[in-house]
Amino acid sequence: MARKCFWFCFQSLSGFWVVFSAIASLTMTVQAFTGTYGINYGRIADNIPSPDEVVSLLKAAKIKNVRIYDADHKVLKAFSGTGLELVVGLPNGFLREMSASEEHAMNWVKENVQAFLPETHICGIAIGNEVLGGGDLELWGTLLGAAKNIYKAVKNLNLDGVVQITTAHSQAVFWNSFPPSSCIFRENVVQYMKPLLEFLSEIGSPFCLNAYPFLAYMSDPENIDINYALFESTKGIFDPKTGLHYDNMLDAQIDAAYAALADAGYQKMEVIVTETGWASRGDENEAAATASNARIFNYNLRKRLAKKKGTPFRPKNALKAYIFATFNENLKPGPTSERNFGLFKADGSISYDIGFHGLKYSSSDSSYLSLKDFRARGLLGSHMISLTITAMTLLLLLR
Repeated sequence: MARKCFWFCFQSLSGFWVVFSAIASLTMTVQAFTGTYGINYGRIADNIPSPDEVVSLLKAAKIKNVRIYDADHKVLKAFSGTGLELVVGLPNGFLREMSASEEHAMNWVKENVQAFLPETHICGIAIGNEVLGGGDLELWGTLLGAAKNIYKAVKNLNLDGVVQITTAHSQAVFWNSFPPSSCIFRENVVQYMKPLLEFLSEIGSPFCLNAYPFLAYMSDPENIDINYALFESTKGIFDPKTGLHYDNMLDAQIDAAYAALADAGYQKMEVIVTETGWASRGDENEAAATASNARIFNYNLRKRLAKKKGTPFRPKNALKAYIFATFNENLKPGPTSERNFGLFKADGSISYDIGFHGLKYSSSDSSYLSLKDFRARGLLGSHMISLTITAMTLLLLLR
């Protein structure tokens, strides 16, 4: 009897997921980020490992939070049964369509999110990337509509307790961010940003920021101490308005965002860093883009996040950040630095050692823990075992 009951429940897993999602939406606020450390999995390259192999790398490095910039089904299938938390992206090219049509938004969510739950832990949808403040002004007016229609689809499918809706902003949305307390949103952005913030506040979503000390330092190397950008020992800066001291630039960038949010009336909204990193190689005019600096930044950032502490302005909000990026992406346009933010090389070896346990680093191509080694050690796991565990977990929750 017990065996029959188990198999009935296992075969009805999709039904349990609908029930669980409905209960979750009533009992808790969805969180797309567990812990403090995540990574962006960009794929603008023709030489990187397959999604299955990427899963092996991420599990070996014990990185649980992952963001992608689309909803590629090969990636979603590869993440099935892994336990990794995945945020998928609605690319900027879809914003007009999703803003104009609730039906198209519903179809997109059904095909790219609902169809893969619960085996693939899709916990968030990022609506566009760096839209406000970007060069395509026509997109600015479509962002909120697209976000609302996607959220409405998620809610109507009883997934709003499972899937969080966000959108990431670059620092182009800010004006006068030094010292941090003086930061406000740019005048031409405010009319779009305020209604967006109101919507995000209503659904309990954070403010997502792409913050790069690397880019800030590159813009003014004569007046910015590189140690300040790299989390190294430095005198830092002092904010005369708040009396707060900053010993690293990333904290200052985040608190500038908090100041802008407070000025707009949303002082309780959490800031999450959705992109940050340092290039390991660059053009002649990108002298700071070195493997040494990239290693120092990412090593120190990893230590900073492990402390689970907040910023000077928001000390109780543990800093959360997605690192950019998993791989060097050889097909990305722009300066050389754009193609060299990866923690891993195309062959799966580590670009530089920042202390990942279970992974080895060597300057020689032949001395690293290979993807075959990951599979041999069982790091990929069993898909069926993962499904079984998921089913039993849902049963316990629903008892």
